[in-house]
Amino acid sequence: MAGCGDRLGNETLFRDHLNMSPDVLVRRLTQADASAYRAVRLRALREHPEAFTSDADEEASQPLDVMAQRLGHPERKVWGAFAADALMGTIGLDREHRVKNRHKATVVGMYVATEYAGKGAGRALINTLLADARATGLELLVLTVTEGNDTAQRLYARCGFKVFGVLPRAIRVGGRYYAKVHMVLALR
Repeated sequence: MAGCGDRLGNETLFRDHLNMSPDVLVRRLTQADASAYRAVRLRALREHPEAFTSDADEEASQPLDVMAQRLGHPERKVWGAFAADALMGTIGLDREHRVKNRHKATVVGMYVATEYAGKGAGRALINTLLADARATGLELLVLTVTEGNDTAQRLYARCGFKVFGVLPRAIRVGGRYYAKVHMVLALR
């Protein structure tokens, strides 16, 4: 399967199929993208604090070099969806580093800016991540999604992810607790 919910396997046809603009490009981010990545990441953390375990103020206090190091880390990959030259969304993949766990990785940091929602950027990001995970021999992907974020959970389910549990009170934001839905996808 080329991606999730789409068996075309051709980037141009994929964009046409999703009514995505041909100007949308998904590529792996590099250290040179650190400034744009930081801006989008901080926006995501501020707009949707319940969706992420990271905190906006905590990340904002870190120097830009920390973001650059994150993008250059060999066990972490981050992709960005671009419209023209603007970074509109991101997704990351953290591979386990311990020998017994190297067959799996965690999907992290999925975000698409509100003004680009519904245009296929989220699907394009997850499809790019899935293609890379398969190509690099990963066998299992895991992720969490905040309970109640039905749009994200449906996207992941269309891609084959299955719920395997819910952790109540997983995070606390502004005195309110949020549960995290745990999902898994077997690639092999």
